Amino acid sequence: MTASAHLTGVVPPLVTPLTPEYDVDTASLARLIQHQLSGGVDGVFVLGTSGEGTFLTDEQRQVVLETTVAEVAGQVPVLAGVIDTSTNRVAAHVSAALKAGVDGLVATAPFYAATHPAEIERHFVRLKSFAGDTSLYAYDIPSRVGTKLPAALMTALGEQGVIAGVKDSSGQDASLRELVISRREKQLENFAIMTGSEVTVDSALAFGVDGVVPGLGNVDPAGYVRLFKAAVSGDVAAARDEQDRLFRLFEIINAPDRSRMGASSAALGAFKAGLFLLGVIDCPLTAYPCIPLSDTEIAAIRPLLDRAGLH
Repeated sequence: MTASAHLTGVVPPLVTPLTPEYDVDTASLARLIQHQLSGGVDGVFVLGTSGEGTFLTDEQRQVVLETTVAEVAGQVPVLAGVIDTSTNRVAAHVSAALKAGVDGLVATAPFYAATHPAEIERHFVRLKSFAGDTSLYAYDIPSRVGTKLPAALMTALGEQGVIAGVKDSSGQDASLRELVISRREKQLENFAIMTGSEVTVDSALAFGVDGVVPGLGNVDPAGYVRLFKAAVSGDVAAARDEQDRLFRLFEIINAPDRSRMGASSAALGAFKAGLFLLGVIDCPLTAYPCIPLSDTEIAAIRPLLDRAGLH
């Protein structure tokens, strides 16, 4: 996407299907992309948190990028996560993503080392120098990065033309609303604000965000498209009903036994298990060091899919 384009709608962060040998399953990835396109999504986002981008090798990342760009074939924008610990490492991912032909780049603040807002600003300014005319988005996910991206800094970078918007996965509705207000005050009409929450989309759209990047959208992209369309058309009741259904479907992340695995293993494993049960991908395996779901845990997801009307 060029810097003048404005990101809106439903842009699911795709999981990366793997083979039993932990290679990228390109055939399953292609089917997943078709599942998204037939669901009516407005874009796809690869190599993010749901895509296990930081768990994959550079070679695997490139396979994901090239497969996705080829399968999407220009029908919707392709956003690529360029997520790593330092500016120089992210710059290498930017180069690879641009070579593959993506439409947008999504970067977090640097992590592991403690950072100051001035350093985060330098990070994004430097990345934009590599991105050129390709849109660069900030990814606010403090639970993983350890740093909350300040709304004032994000909109300042928007005013400078450094970033084209923010994907907010902070889970902090007050700070998300602050970002929306700051954008309005600075009259940044083309600055996109996307929520990463699966379960509060209707309310976030009501106070002014532009769309959603839902991990659960892997499983039910059409549901999020219906939710978005109902919300923007002003049909509050239909939006609430669809959000309530998706809220219940999100309970698939509770099917895995959390006493034996972390939250990432549980959530990503549940999304992949749902796709496996729906026949979209061939194997529900998650990347190391994630712990795979057991057959019993996968089976427990089936009735939740059925309840949501997914077969």
